This record gives sequence, C-alpha cells and structure tokens, in this order.
Amino acid sequence: MFDITTQAVADTAPIHLKSATGEPLYADAERTKPVQIIVHSPGSKAFSAVETAQSARAVKRLKANDGELSATSAEERLQQTAEDLAALTVRFENFTYPPAGDTQGAELFKAFYADPKLGHFAKQVSKFVTDWSNFTGK
Repeated sequence: MFDITTQAVADTAPIHLKSATGEPLYADAERTKPVQIIVHSPGSKAFSAVETAQSARAVKRLKANDGELSATSAEERLQQTAEDLAALTVRFENFTYPPAGDTQGAELFKAFYADPKLGHFAKQVSKFVTDWSNFTGK
C-alpha cells in the first residue's frame, strides 16, 4: 500500500527573490547568499488564518453595502495584501528594508509589502505561496 502521508508539504519554504527584470538577487558578489523570504505554506495554520481574515473582510464589505458587491480602493487592497503577506512571512534572509527603521517582525514585513515601488516582490510572494509544489522540498 502507498503511504499517502509521504505527499505532505512542508510548513515553510524559501522564495528566492528576483529583481523587477527577473534576475535572481544575491546579497554578495560571489552569489552564495540568495535574497530570500521564508513563508508559510498553504497547508499551515498561518495560511488558514489569512484565508479566514480575507473571508471576514469580504463579509464585512457585503454587510456594509447592504449585500451589494463593492470594490476596494487601490490603497485598501495594497494594505490588505501587505497584512496578509506579513502574516505569512516567517523571516527575511540576506536583506534589509531601511525605510522601516528598527521595526521587526510583522510590522517590518507589512511595511515592506506595502511599499508600492517594491510591489514586484509582493507579487512574487503572493504567487509563490499559492503553489503547493513550492513546499514539497523538491
């Protein structure tokens, strides 16, 4: 018999960030220190909590508009995406985000993801975290 549990995904995985032109980023000239973000998988409790928060926001918007669908503003979407990605982020590796100052943890992550000029990184992370195959360790 096949042990189906051999197909379980990891709780976290690193995403190697790429520049806006698609080049993998490294923190050193030797290209041995990849610029990475460690994120929670779609099978994690953190991911489930983000999905729950997204559903709650949608319900709240519907209630506020008497059951009518309403679009969020670009600023609201940016902030919500930043909050969601911050909740899925475990840590940054081999890079800093100086505009956040001494901020650490979720607040640092949220500030980074909310920076519209670095939006290509948020897009990369958003795409990465929804692909289960990124968490297989293969």
